[in-house]
Amino acid sequence: MAHLIHAERVRSLRNDLSKVQGRRDSARSRLKKTQEEVARLQEEELLLSRVGDLFRHLIDKEVVDNAKSAELLLTEGLKTVFDDMSLSARTEVDVQRGKVSVDIYTVQRQANGDTTEAPSVDAYGGSVSVLQSVLLRVVVILRRGMRPLLLLDESLGAVAEQYVPRVGQFLRVLCERVGMDVLAVTHNPVLVEAAHKAYRIRKDNGEASFTEIRT
Repeated sequence: MAHLIHAERVRSLRNDLSKVQGRRDSARSRLKKTQEEVARLQEEELLLSRVGDLFRHLIDKEVVDNAKSAELLLTEGLKTVFDDMSLSARTEVDVQRGKVSVDIYTVQRQANGDTTEAPSVDAYGGSVSVLQSVLLRVVVILRRGMRPLLLLDESLGAVAEQYVPRVGQFLRVLCERVGMDVLAVTHNPVLVEAAHKAYRIRKDNGEASFTEIRT
């Protein structure tokens, strides 16, 4: 009798051992899969980190390139239009907490050689600010590969009268150089004279009619 009880206990222990071994093997299998998944995720994290670094580098480069393009075009426009003021533009690229920012300054050289500069939005009156705003839009259009069309709805109204002819001439030359069309709505006959084509818009019986006045 004692021998029978002992045999049953041994069988029970063996069953328990088999169950424990099965759980152990299952745990080892899950651990191995988990370790493999952790290794895969670590590799993916490293790859994504490198991709992120590449994107940041490309974005920073594009910002710097755009800043340089804006600086060159703004300076050319300022010197061409405001030839009596010795103006130029300067861009300042700054990186803070991984973010790139660009500030644009208007610089003026005095007759005695001294220079003064201030943020473009604060430095001068409407004439300079309006021209800079138009030229910055041109930079965005060109750099982003957008349709080469600039729409100006009375946007040049703040330009002082003595500078309007040079603004018209500069925009005309700019269009020819970069292959861009500028559609400007204006009441200023000087700008009309600078255009390649001009139309007069009239409102008749609630409808707009166009008459070509310059081809």
